[in-house]
Amino acid sequence: MTTVDDRQAPKAAAAPPPGPAKTGAAKTGAAKTGAAKTGAGETGAAKTGAGETGAAKTGAGETGAGEKRLVRPYGDTTGDGMVQLSFTLPIPHDARAEGAALHLAAKMGMDPAMVVHAKGMGPAFTFFVVYGRINHLIDLSSVEVIEREYPLLPAKEVNLAIRETLRRKLVVLGACIGTDAHTVGIDAILNVKGFAGEKGLEYYREIKVVNLGAQVLVPELVARAKAEKADAILVSQVVTQKDAHLRNTRELAAAVRAESWPKPGRPLVVIGGPRFDVTATGALGVDRIFGKGTTPGEVASYLAHMLRTGWDR
Repeated sequence: MTTVDDRQAPKAAAAPPPGPAKTGAAKTGAAKTGAAKTGAGETGAAKTGAGETGAAKTGAGETGAGEKRLVRPYGDTTGDGMVQLSFTLPIPHDARAEGAALHLAAKMGMDPAMVVHAKGMGPAFTFFVVYGRINHLIDLSSVEVIEREYPLLPAKEVNLAIRETLRRKLVVLGACIGTDAHTVGIDAILNVKGFAGEKGLEYYREIKVVNLGAQVLVPELVARAKAEKADAILVSQVVTQKDAHLRNTRELAAAVRAESWPKPGRPLVVIGGPRFDVTATGALGVDRIFGKGTTPGEVASYLAHMLRTGWDR
């Protein structure tokens, strides 16, 4: 996202000939005063590089000294508020369907809006792409995200951390649980070929990987983890219809915590998938959630970090 302040400020105008001062916009030679732009409610320090005085420009809503940074969507020109939205309505494709799509877009605050693509999906559904303007601003200073709290380590340092902490191999059990048959995620993390140019956990000399594959029942996974004396359980969930990924995760977390584990205690429970809220570890009862784009190196570094810091077993 970009701000209107990304545009270059206008060059300073030449000083006007002597005469009565112009009012209304309070222009005084090259300097602009009084008529500060406040479309996003800014009150920050004035920009003077182009001879402007008074309040700062607020097309994108920045306020002084980084206190706030307001941004709006970009479509055709910076800060125009244009967005593209796609959705499906359970109605056949006709003129009324396109009118319904525009009506929905208006209720969502898009004004003006236009249907730029509509295609029937069978006899009773229509897929739409709508393009239009919204007036919402985002204050980046109020956005909270979870930052990675551990360093990314090369394979050599991960292996060293495991060897120094455990004095044996780290056992990692991986699977897709429930009815989920999509192993591309778990394979990207576990298989030696890896993902995004990084080798998978099978590449690490100090990690023993047990990949159970797809559609593994939770009781079977817990029993195998106990038999293998697993230090960590990695589960990938891609199927998310009717929140199946959330139900499966809660079932797994409850089963792991209910089980009696031999020393040193229960394994880490790590979940990954594109539709998880990474802040929901407490609500789901797991130790870590990884979202889309996670690489094997991130997971390996996390495991090394947890070995050194410990967890509630």
